[in-house]
Amino acid sequence: MVDQTVKSTAGAETAPPPKAPPQVKLEMSHLKSSYCNVANVTSTREEVVINFGINQNWDQGQKAMDVELLHRIILSPFAAKRLSTMLTKLLQEYESRYGALT
Repeated sequence: MVDQTVKSTAGAETAPPPKAPPQVKLEMSHLKSSYCNVANVTSTREEVVINFGINQNWDQGQKAMDVELLHRIILSPFAAKRLSTMLTKLLQEYESRYGALT
């Protein structure tokens, strides 16, 4: 085992400096953007599934919605929790700037 304490010239021990978090570099060369106005979420014990799509019917008196599902994102519960935390923070900031969403 390696001793990670550092002795100063005065003989007092200090802890090693904390490690900086790793830098995240985002590769965006294959990024595609899509507009979606419908989202549906389901889960199992091992994964969270988010389906995104478009509701083509704009009539508010419609009896049924025709939704074209376009994308399915499958996350671990841990990644889903991080996404939930980020979305909550983002929406709180949005509402503080532009007003409450109902």
